[in-house]
Amino acid sequence: METVLSKDGTTIAYDRRGSGPALVLVDGALCSRAQGPMPELAEALADRFTVYNYDRRGRGDSGDTGAYAVDREIEDLAAVIEAAGGSAYVYGSSSGAALALRATAAGLPVEKLVAFEPPYVVDDSRKQIPRDWVAELTALGPDDAIKYFFTKGIGLPGILVTVMKLMPAWKNMRAIAHTLPYDAQVLGENCFGEPMDAAQWAPIDQPVLVASGGKSPAWMKTSTRALAAAVPGAGHTEIPGQNHMIKASAIAPVIADFCG
Repeated sequence: METVLSKDGTTIAYDRRGSGPALVLVDGALCSRAQGPMPELAEALADRFTVYNYDRRGRGDSGDTGAYAVDREIEDLAAVIEAAGGSAYVYGSSSGAALALRATAAGLPVEKLVAFEPPYVVDDSRKQIPRDWVAELTALGPDDAIKYFFTKGIGLPGILVTVMKLMPAWKNMRAIAHTLPYDAQVLGENCFGEPMDAAQWAPIDQPVLVASGGKSPAWMKTSTRALAAAVPGAGHTEIPGQNHMIKASAIAPVIADFCG
């Protein structure tokens, strides 16, 4: 483990492995550098890139200083990129993709960005996310916050979430459940069923690839295509046989080809 200080003094922990051009991985909700898809993905890409897998603030070995703001998370990513040499390729998954997009639009030195399924909702084809979900997630305890996130945010059936409580991973998710409001704030106004506002992405001039899974729900496919159309010059690819829980073996070649 290595660490770097973010602009506000928060310690951000990261792992570095491999050799080659710098590639920073940005996790989604309820994940950290030790749990979720990124450790396996880092291993899959380490023969082509120097991979930086970091704990977003409030997770794992990273700190969490002061009141949350999306700008602080952008500064965290900036600090990791600086530690990686001053510029880097970036891969973001789910809300991590949304964070990476906002960071790129804010002017961070991102060489190229691969954004996998930021969970935006741009139409009325699914049950809408409550507009007060940041406040709700903030007020709830860990178990209830996770349930709320999975049912109201993602749209999973409540019975499925009840079964998930019996799985070993639930304990790990409880430890970082307090960061769920952070993810909700990162998504901003892009998850309430309204058309994508392209103005927010207008500053992006780096190559961007928006990816989605062939088995992902229709609303998510719609939102990723809308995002690709809104980001200047962005491409879109659909990865056959995959859903939101994409396998490292499926996304690694996409990242390598785009950033190679």
